[in-house]
Amino acid sequence: MIRLVVFVILVVALGYGFSWLADRPGDLSLVWEGRLYQAKLIVAASGLIALIAGVMIAWWLVRTVWTSPHSVTRYFRARKRDRGYQSLSTGLIAAGAGNALLARKMAARSRGLIRADQEPLINLLEAQAALIEGRHDEARAKFEAMANDPETRELGLRGLYLEAKRLGANEAARQYAEKAADSAPYLPWAAQATLEYRSQAGRWDDAILLLEQQKAARVVEKQDAERLRGVLLTARAGDKLEGDPAGARDDAMHALKLIADFEPAAIIAAKALFRDDKLRKAASILEQAWKAGPHPEIGRTYVLARSGDSAVDRLKRAERLEALRPNNVESLLVVAQAALDAQDFAKARAKAEAAARMQPREAAFLLLADIEEAETGDQGRIRHWLAQALKAPRDPAWVADGFVSDKWLPVSPLTGRLDAFEWKAPFGQLEGPIEDGSAVSIDTALKTLPPVRETRPESPANDHRIIELERAATIAEAARPAPAAAPKPGLPATASKQPEPIAAQPEPKPFYGMPDDPGVRNMKAEPEPKTRLRLF
Repeated sequence: MIRLVVFVILVVALGYGFSWLADRPGDLSLVWEGRLYQAKLIVAASGLIALIAGVMIAWWLVRTVWTSPHSVTRYFRARKRDRGYQSLSTGLIAAGAGNALLARKMAARSRGLIRADQEPLINLLEAQAALIEGRHDEARAKFEAMANDPETRELGLRGLYLEAKRLGANEAARQYAEKAADSAPYLPWAAQATLEYRSQAGRWDDAILLLEQQKAARVVEKQDAERLRGVLLTARAGDKLEGDPAGARDDAMHALKLIADFEPAAIIAAKALFRDDKLRKAASILEQAWKAGPHPEIGRTYVLARSGDSAVDRLKRAERLEALRPNNVESLLVVAQAALDAQDFAKARAKAEAAARMQPREAAFLLLADIEEAETGDQGRIRHWLAQALKAPRDPAWVADGFVSDKWLPVSPLTGRLDAFEWKAPFGQLEGPIEDGSAVSIDTALKTLPPVRETRPESPANDHRIIELERAATIAEAARPAPAAAPKPGLPATASKQPEPIAAQPEPKPFYGMPDDPGVRNMKAEPEPKTRLRLF
């Protein structure tokens, strides 16, 4: 385009110049070697321009002839290179489509037309073809060669990382990812993998440093980087809570500044402040978190803030939480649990039923079963509430990649993903009862609740005494000797004491009783002996 504009401007300038000379006629005289040469001015200008054009054409012809061997060589070289790049492009497309035969053929053709040191993509094509054909050793060799080349180092490291992940060599994959992240922190895959590996190993300081590098390189957005930093600070605060409460408090407070409504950070900050006897500040943090989003762990931490409080004092603290967020399921459940601990069964039952009426779920019915056990002890009513709990939807929990945890974790134990846990209902929960598929209703459960059975349990002491007396009577009867037989008339007393012949002795009767059982006695043949022991 620029050349066309220059050409048009030049033509216009020449035309204007000739018209200007035509409007101003004159003669041009030249004396050379004693001769006088005269010509019109317009003719002289035209001849001068023609001479310049002829010189330029002659120079172009001479230059073309002079450089023709090099031009011919360059033409064939460019044609060969174009064919090589065409083969390389076709091979990469074939490798992406999974055509191993065509990819291998195009790789060989590309290597014959282009030098591999001039075009490193040939190594990539050969590695991809080897992966498709299942020759992983050859592919790893190609990736190692690319990793040693500064131009293709990042590509080779990624290939080696993926191969290590495929083989399950997590340590080797971690080393490749960290090597790539150290040399190029702007690579998203390397930075993310290294961040997850360092988080899994508990290297929170290194993970935070890498996150700052990613933020500076603009690999992650500012908002995402701040949330991840808050998660890492919370995880580090959790590790410091036992040994360094002050450091845990600082990290958790910083995390709350980055993520205002992050429940784990608020809980850790409050526990660290409790250890420093700063109850008012810790309570303020928990109250703010409770206002943002009621969470059962926040409620338990707030109610059990002071170990020396009585059950009534804990109930008052739970009622304060309810006042902050009235008409909330979590508030009602916290008050119901505190009332149960304080033996205020009427309030506990009323709050638990209100929570079940507002949101019928597992925790409300289990709490009703606990109240029933503590107040009445009726097994029928307890089993009734347990059956309702089985039918009700499950309570929210910390869920990550299908894994349900009873506490928050910074990293998913299944995939290693950072900040994967969410507070929500687990997957695959039952939406209603099993029998008819309708929703669980607290009103229906109350209507079908069996009445309380009146039982008179006997005194355990009396039952134990009766059992001991019966056992003593049985042992005394077994140990009592049988009465001696009267001597026969006409025989001396000594004769009656002599034993009868062995043949005349009767066979012993078999014994079928327990080891301490005297057996069944014949009441007609032998009267019942008297004993001093009385059972009643």
